[in-house]
Amino acid sequence: MANVPSLKLSNGTKIPQIGLGTWQSKAGEVEKAVAYALKDAGYRHIDCAFAYGNEKEVGDGIKESGVPRKDIFITSKIWCTWHGRVEEQLKITLERLGTDYVDLLLVHWPVAMNPEGNHPFFPLLPNGKRDILYDWPLRKTWEQFEAVYEKGLAKAIGVSNFSQLKLEEEILPFAKIKPMVNQLEIHPYNPQHKLVEWLHSQDIVVEAYSPLGSTDAPLLKDDAIVEIAERNQVSPSSVLLGWSIAKGIVPLPKSVNPERILTNIQYAKLAPADVEKIDGLAAAGKQKRLIRPPWSGVKLGFDDWFQVDP
Repeated sequence: MANVPSLKLSNGTKIPQIGLGTWQSKAGEVEKAVAYALKDAGYRHIDCAFAYGNEKEVGDGIKESGVPRKDIFITSKIWCTWHGRVEEQLKITLERLGTDYVDLLLVHWPVAMNPEGNHPFFPLLPNGKRDILYDWPLRKTWEQFEAVYEKGLAKAIGVSNFSQLKLEEEILPFAKIKPMVNQLEIHPYNPQHKLVEWLHSQDIVVEAYSPLGSTDAPLLKDDAIVEIAERNQVSPSSVLLGWSIAKGIVPLPKSVNPERILTNIQYAKLAPADVEKIDGLAAAGKQKRLIRPPWSGVKLGFDDWFQVDP
């Protein structure tokens, strides 16, 4: 069984420090992947989202695994067209997952889209751009998160893809309950050092999606990563996961392949010098954000992605 450490959220909840990501995991594949991850590979943390369109299959995989619900940390996310209907969407998610609570609920993006638009997930304007509600105050979304937390429907609440600016301007001044987690694109080519340091100072746990890079990303073949892996007689993926663990981050590698699922829960314990070497890759000219949805005109506030062009 995998020996995965845990971190403690600000409300005392423990979160396993490696989770299985389920984005882009297709129906028909994700059920078996989740069951294998829980039953055979030793995962106890599954990261889901309503917008991934596969939560029913995730729930079936959880049931098939035979692992007791109380032993599994399940995350879901509220999509952009549901910012005004948080509890309604969460109850759909709970039904699909076959549970009466999630361990963590996140605001998927700091962007609200038209719930009455021409598509349930990605409504478009006549000009082809996304139908975004620019005047929607995110504090209204967060008030609903606090409400489902107080009802016990979510045991912890947080955000995803939020910059320091977005949190300081739109959430923290109004929050009765501070976000406990921020899930971000974090890997050695997009380490967001300053943001991670600030989040830790705020007692907000950082989760990393695409911790190995996304599909066809060059991270696993990076010369520095490969050198550290060969010297330590481990795989490049375990080096990347070990870097996240050493930084106090929760990586969420995704796969439906049993061999990779098993590999992705094994992490290397890196020497401080190797962590420092990996820390410097982006600043040495390799900075690259892999996930950049077309949020036209939205001020996201990241150093490398401050505002999407109108």
